[in-house]
Amino acid sequence: MIADSWCVSTWRARPASFVGLMTLYESNFVRLQWIAANVRALRGRCVSRVADDCDLHLSVIEHSRYTSLLRLSYEFEQDGAYMPDPDLEVCVYHDARLAEVRSFAGLCRHPHLRRLRSGLKRELDQRWSRNMMLNKWLEYCAERGHRFRP
Repeated sequence: MIADSWCVSTWRARPASFVGLMTLYESNFVRLQWIAANVRALRGRCVSRVADDCDLHLSVIEHSRYTSLLRLSYEFEQDGAYMPDPDLEVCVYHDARLAEVRSFAGLCRHPHLRRLRSGLKRELDQRWSRNMMLNKWLEYCAERGHRFRP
């Protein structure tokens, strides 16, 4: 298994800095590989089921030559319908070996998270927050045993 501790960061990297954010994107790519080793081979909607955790859903939105666009979420039943939460749109840059959260729909549904987000004025801060969430969640999912295979 590839370790994300191999993601080299320079002395200039500080939390919420641009260099730190790029290192976080590298770590996200490595951690995504832990649960989906071959993202390019995945098609459509995939579900990972493990004991003692929610089903993890991964939907491939599109693949292009250098990128893949995915949606990653749990799904919870609410009023007879299924609600994805968190609802992350993740762009994987295969050539650069980076993965970033492009959107995080779940952030707006919860009042407390909405208040936290309102304090993040800079785009860099918002990206840092979204991608740190993905980073920790991917680690959690890998530890629980989630895997996606073509």
